[in-house]
Amino acid sequence: MQNNSGNLPKIALGAWAWGNDGTFGGKLTAEELRPVFDAAMEEGLNLWDTAYVYGMGASETVLGEFLSTVPREKYFISDKFTPQCADPSAENAVTEMYKISAGLLGTDYMDFYWIHNPVGAPEWVRKLIPLAKSGKIGKIGLSNHSLAELKEAAAILEKEGLRISAVQNHYSLLNRSSETSGILDYCKENGIIFFSYMVLEQGALTGKYDAQHPFPEGSDRGNTYNPMLPQLEKLNAGIKEIADSHGATVAQTAIAWAMAKGTLPIIGVTKPYQVQDAAAAARIELTEGEMEKMEKMADEAQLNVIRYWEKEMK
Repeated sequence: MQNNSGNLPKIALGAWAWGNDGTFGGKLTAEELRPVFDAAMEEGLNLWDTAYVYGMGASETVLGEFLSTVPREKYFISDKFTPQCADPSAENAVTEMYKISAGLLGTDYMDFYWIHNPVGAPEWVRKLIPLAKSGKIGKIGLSNHSLAELKEAAAILEKEGLRISAVQNHYSLLNRSSETSGILDYCKENGIIFFSYMVLEQGALTGKYDAQHPFPEGSDRGNTYNPMLPQLEKLNAGIKEIADSHGATVAQTAIAWAMAKGTLPIIGVTKPYQVQDAAAAARIELTEGEMEKMEKMADEAQLNVIRYWEKEMK
């Protein structure tokens, strides 16, 4: 059943951390996450981004449990086919993973369905075509693809009367390679929605973490961002000055920047206050001068936040 509730919200909420795969440190229970879901729906933030690979079905299971209590037309689902999880024995691995995810989520329709990364591209784009033509996908998305890979996929889809409707890449103040590579412009020129993920760099651009309050030791986030904390402290202090002038937080201001750049941010949420941050960010209007200042400070930090599963877009 298709969602007919109207326009997409300005922000998507990510359920990556709901997969309990250890990426974010602690384990989360459905009881802890239910208030997060309820707060989001009350705020009208009803676009949920997940994937089977997030805990190998764990994220989809929890989200599906919550969604089952809400009419299907009241929310949007963004889910993904991850090449590394493809069943080598399946006649069409894309279709098979879709069926598993749809079952866990309790739906027969994905508002967005993505090729999660370009490993094996463009084979998976071709395998997605029958599913797209079946009417079970609202919008075709490609994630973590370069501009050349996007154009290659677009040509394949065009021959079948289909098109790329969404692109999802890591994009933040500290990683603007999707902008400098021309991907953002390509999306604008072709009416493609650009979903920006890791806008807050998994909490590094919130002001919550510093030398006295580092990320959990031994966690993936800790290994990545703890060595950067001196530079992050300086950057977050600069963002805070701008945030204060708007009566906002560092996190809200970083999200507002991503929105002002014409992207649809995916904000990972595990606490109700993070939902409130996302909702408040949608009401902030940054000036061009403030955005330029934030980008200049981020450039001066000289931090490489490209993660092990991705590449710098060129």
